[in-house]
Amino acid sequence: MSDSLLYLSRDDVRALAISPGEAREAVLQSFRDYAAGLDRSIPKTALTLGPGHGFQAMTAASSARQIATVKWVAMAPVAAGSTLPAVSALICMNDYATGMPRAIIDGDEITLIRTAAITAAAASRLAPPRPRTIGFVGCGLQAHAHLAAFRALYPGLTTALTMSRSRASAERLAEAARATGLAAQVLDDADTLLAQSDIVISMVPGGPGMTPFLDARRLKPVAFAAAVDTGRSWLPEALPAFDVLATDSLEQSQAPYDAAGNPVTTVVFGHDLSELAAAPHPTAPAGRSLFCFRGVALADLALAHLAVGKARARGLGTILPR
Repeated sequence: MSDSLLYLSRDDVRALAISPGEAREAVLQSFRDYAAGLDRSIPKTALTLGPGHGFQAMTAASSARQIATVKWVAMAPVAAGSTLPAVSALICMNDYATGMPRAIIDGDEITLIRTAAITAAAASRLAPPRPRTIGFVGCGLQAHAHLAAFRALYPGLTTALTMSRSRASAERLAEAARATGLAAQVLDDADTLLAQSDIVISMVPGGPGMTPFLDARRLKPVAFAAAVDTGRSWLPEALPAFDVLATDSLEQSQAPYDAAGNPVTTVVFGHDLSELAAAPHPTAPAGRSLFCFRGVALADLALAHLAVGKARARGLGTILPR
């Protein structure tokens, strides 16, 4: 057996052009496999150094795909307008049976794709069936990945609303939305965005002085919200306004997190993707639902497997000696 490693750079992963649909299905299948006992993972381990600053390790293994993966993630606060990423990641893939290392993959691009795929997978089980307006609170790279994922999931969308601490980033996302055929508007008021959106995606970075400002009571009676920011931007006292609360992994999280990184005490999650991957929630699409998540290793494994398979088929990447 070869002792070499396949290395996939950020440009390599981008060149694979993984579609939102295949990413979403890969994530759902991994949660189905987990429910069937074929995939395993443990909650992420974290070394927290301060608000928005720390390091995490995310580990999973799949007998269905015959691989195991670990993703090493670094997080650091960034100033508004900074070109530095708030999150940096690398993925190592090993053979399930032998333990031999097989690939090293840039984790930043995989994280962008898989995070949007997790949100879209949850929306396909929880959101109203024919949303027209999507609102973005926080307009960095993840917002652009989510725009692509939700345009693919809901081709009937007509309008995007954008809001960010950086007006320039909100304008860029609005322009990207217009390029896909959506009408787009930059807003400065969170209540207005919530009141007009069928779907809301919050992606507010953590950092010193960050305080929650999104009020779930301002949402439409039928709406889906996804807190990619683990819930830090949502007022804890207003979270009971949601009819259904779900996360990616109940093993990892029992409740949303506040601005200080602590679980809130006002609500608890009732569902996760290992349950929802099998079938949509029976009542969530007719009320207010929240999907709030920290990210789970199963999804990284699913996207890493997809990326390596496509790269080998197309001869992309660099072979490294060990």
